[in-house]
This record gives sequence, C-alpha cells and structure tokens, in this order.
Amino acid sequence: MATPGERSVLFVCLGNICRSPIAEAVFRKMATDNGVVDKWVIDSGATSDWNTGSTPDARGLACLRKHVIETDHRARQVTKDDFVTFDHILCMDESNLRDLNKKASSVKNSKAKIELLGSYDPEKQLIIQDPYYGSDKDFETVYEQCMRCCKAFLEQHS
Repeated sequence: MATPGERSVLFVCLGNICRSPIAEAVFRKMATDNGVVDKWVIDSGATSDWNTGSTPDARGLACLRKHVIETDHRARQVTKDDFVTFDHILCMDESNLRDLNKKASSVKNSKAKIELLGSYDPEKQLIIQDPYYGSDKDFETVYEQCMRCCKAFLEQHS
C-alpha cells in the first residue's frame, strides 16, 4: 500500500505472465534509473486466475534480459483491494479494460484510475497485443510499446 507522498501503479493483462510483467519490470527500471523508484509502489496482476504463482513466460524473461532488465515477479490475480490501494491501473487491451471496470464497479471505495497503458503511447498504438501465441519478435514489440508508454506515463506523473 502506498504511503503519503508515494504513487502507485498496477499493470494488468489477462494472465500476468507476458505483457504486464514486462510493463512492470520496464517501469521499475525506468523509475530506478530516474531516481524515483522509492516514490512508487509498482506491481502487476491478471484479470484471470489461470497462472497464479507462475513466473513470467520464458520468452518475456529472455526479452527483458536482452535489455538488461530482471524480474522476480510471480503471477497474481487483481483483487478488490487493488482498486482501493492503487492510484493507477494500466491495462493492455479492451478486454482487460472491460473486466477491470466491471470489477471496480463492485468496489465501494475504488480510487484507481483505470486506463489502457497504450493511451500513453506517443505513437498512438492504443492496444498492446498479447504475444503468448506469437514469436520472440512479438515479445520485442510488447517491450518497445511498454518502453514508450511507461516513459510517457512516468513523465506525466513524476
């Protein structure tokens, strides 16, 4: 939970093993490199419970390592508490957005601003496609989109 003066962001995708752990790791590294990581609570989660406890997809981990980024994240499902404790919930596609808005409507004190991470993309690519059934190149595309979006999000919220 964020303490006074801290900001918080939760990155969300369907399974929390491909897109959202990449976004979380990219944002954490960016915040670290900018000297502001101690001002942020950063996490990621899934709209589904399919992969709870799993490590990120091996192709996503390889992509992050290629860019000298590490993560020890374990998949988890978004909880009702997340809508109360996080300032921002940034998701990858319209299906995630629908699921999150539906869940948020059942939370009494929901304060989180729920948005598509792609809404911060200077190249205007609103949707970050799921690379799970794709190739290494698709994971690289996700990484590049997350880099652009996280940079813009950090600049706007620092």
